[in-house]
Amino acid sequence: MKTTETPAPLPAESGAPITKTVLEPPPPAKEKKEGTVLNVFSHGVLVIWAVMVVMPLLWAVMTSFKDDRSIFSSPWSLPDALHFDNWSRAWTQANMSDYFLNTVLVVGGSLIGTLVLGSMAAYVLARFDFPGNRFIYFLFIGGMSFPIMLALVPLFYVVNNMGLLNTIHGLILVYIAYSLPFTVFFLTAFFRTLPTSIAEAAFVDGASHSRTFFQIMLPMAKPGLISVGIFNFLGQWNQYMLPTVLNTDPDKRVLTQGLVQLAVSQGYKGDWSGLFAGLVMAMLPVLAAYVIFQRQVVQGLTAGALK
Repeated sequence: MKTTETPAPLPAESGAPITKTVLEPPPPAKEKKEGTVLNVFSHGVLVIWAVMVVMPLLWAVMTSFKDDRSIFSSPWSLPDALHFDNWSRAWTQANMSDYFLNTVLVVGGSLIGTLVLGSMAAYVLARFDFPGNRFIYFLFIGGMSFPIMLALVPLFYVVNNMGLLNTIHGLILVYIAYSLPFTVFFLTAFFRTLPTSIAEAAFVDGASHSRTFFQIMLPMAKPGLISVGIFNFLGQWNQYMLPTVLNTDPDKRVLTQGLVQLAVSQGYKGDWSGLFAGLVMAMLPVLAAYVIFQRQVVQGLTAGALK
């Protein structure tokens, strides 16, 4: 039998440290190339999508400062001068100020009511077990899948019989009912991710259920409230079908109705610059809300998905 002797390591010089060098193999060149191609493709798609979204908005803002002749003669060029009279004409003569005020009242009242009622319902469904909990939750989920067009005729008669037709508060109640299913669905999943130890500590200290909800759990759910609030704000601000059916009073029209009326009337008069100015007026609050709260929207979406 042959034995193989392992050679002894060479003695190190006195005082010299012994170091070991570990060489890692370089990553395969093929995977690196595929990752680069994928990044270039994804960034290219994002750039194309950004251009498709941003360019029409910039063109509408630019056109709102032109006169009618420049809109048709040079639609893609910059305005020769800033015609601010387009905005003043749309704000005063086209009654955009009244439509804007009505929209702020309706959307502001409905947004507050939706967040308060939706958060309370979602908190109960997420934190308490009682008979019929899942049934009530799935009723809200079913409300999301129900087309609002199928409910317009019975909704009109219900609102009319209650004496709420052509009223601001009647439209607010309809907006709240329209937005509650999605709000409850979103916030129920968010409240389930919040820690229960803080609420249990509050109960031990003698806090009631209402105090625990409003002073502890609701502030903790701020990212989720902001996220669902932005989504509801966008949907309610741009709502056209419900106010068209339930709000036929010319003095109580909202912005979407006012823009349609402005498009019809200005189409015959040829005041296209005033029409673009009114369009930008209705668009700016939505853009401002998203730009201001975009970080909170992302935080709310990611926080609701993690536990």
